[in-house]
Amino acid sequence: MIRVLVVDDEALVRSGLRMILETAGDIVVAGEARDGAEAVGAVARLAPHVVLMDVRMPGVDGLTAAARVLAAPDAPRLVMLTTFDLDEYVHEALRLGAVGFLLKDTPPRDLIAAVRTVAAGQAMLSPSVTKRLISAFVDRAPSRADQARARLAALTGREEDVIRAVARGLSNAEIARELRLSEATVKAHLSRVLAKLGLANRVQAAILVHDADL
Repeated sequence: MIRVLVVDDEALVRSGLRMILETAGDIVVAGEARDGAEAVGAVARLAPHVVLMDVRMPGVDGLTAAARVLAAPDAPRLVMLTTFDLDEYVHEALRLGAVGFLLKDTPPRDLIAAVRTVAAGQAMLSPSVTKRLISAFVDRAPSRADQARARLAALTGREEDVIRAVARGLSNAEIARELRLSEATVKAHLSRVLAKLGLANRVQAAILVHDADL
């Protein structure tokens, strides 16, 4: 049997979850808690396999309680429940170590499947949450400018001066005059820059600087 702890500040929600879960046959609700503080104590006392934890509760909220529960040895599998499909909750819950994140309007069949899934050691997210996570990942993927700047961050200040000048189309002699260096020193700096960045020539260096919008 899969032992589940249900944590929610609303008695009606707890009762509803209990009724749904106990129709499964292989799931038993080992206990209930009304807030995060009760949840932490109940986990230690009842040793559930899975905890269904509401995010928003008075006093100790679900994320705070999740951090405490998941920090303990032999922590149960934790699924966050919420009516609010907000990205910051998803990201924080997953960062803490939650293995599931479901909306409270998840159909009963899907709720039971989620409990079975996480009890078996896998992760479970509601389809709408999964879609938003993927969108957030795409939106936050490094742009070409970000990637170019990250590469250029490996350069020293003087090396960056040289590659910027190269991007402006200046010759070694012109760069030497502008930076008050010898032409041999400019050549040495440029050679190090190309080697550091894995570039073949001045053209690639100029393109990289333009990609970085510098």
